[in-house]
Amino acid sequence: MLRILIADDHTVVRRGLKQILHEEFPSARVEEVSDAEDLLKLVLKEEWDVVISDISMPGKSGLEVLQAIRQNFPKLPVLILSVHPEDQYAVRVLKAGASGFLNKDSAPDELVKAVHQVLLGKKYITTTIAERLASMLDQDAQRPLHENLSDREFEVLKMLASGHSVSDIAEKLSLSATTVSTYRARILLKMNLKSNADLTLYAINNKLM
Repeated sequence: MLRILIADDHTVVRRGLKQILHEEFPSARVEEVSDAEDLLKLVLKEEWDVVISDISMPGKSGLEVLQAIRQNFPKLPVLILSVHPEDQYAVRVLKAGASGFLNKDSAPDELVKAVHQVLLGKKYITTTIAERLASMLDQDAQRPLHENLSDREFEVLKMLASGHSVSDIAEKLSLSATTVSTYRARILLKMNLKSNADLTLYAINNKLM
């Protein structure tokens, strides 16, 4: 029996995913969780054939859980979902060990195709992602500054650029304000910027928001 675990903090999204998966895999066991902590607990507790996880959830991010899964179950396929465009996160999640990346606006048949692909032990890569990976080989020395950030730093960058305060970010990511301030300082240093206004302008110019 096929065992699929879904993680997303929106009930309507989980229900939609379950319906799509049950139509394609009628006999599959499809379980759902609403946050990263429960996702990691179930992955460690039971055996799964594929995990489908949102990238942005309360507490730990999908990328952090992905790294934990990779450490414990390197062969377990993990598909990452996001509302963000492919050019913002796809390459980052693939480098982190994901088996594929899907935008939440993707058609249902794309999800089904992706699941079939990763169950075969292959990566699911769209044409857009493939082209971006190819271009990166030629442009590595000229890559955007934000690609030098860690996954958590990149997440904090996007939130700062969107106008969130340090305390807001700390609450959303379950971190201390001091830790978020440290991330902010690192981001500004790595990107040679001086203020949140600079971060916002950079994010707009690089289509990160």
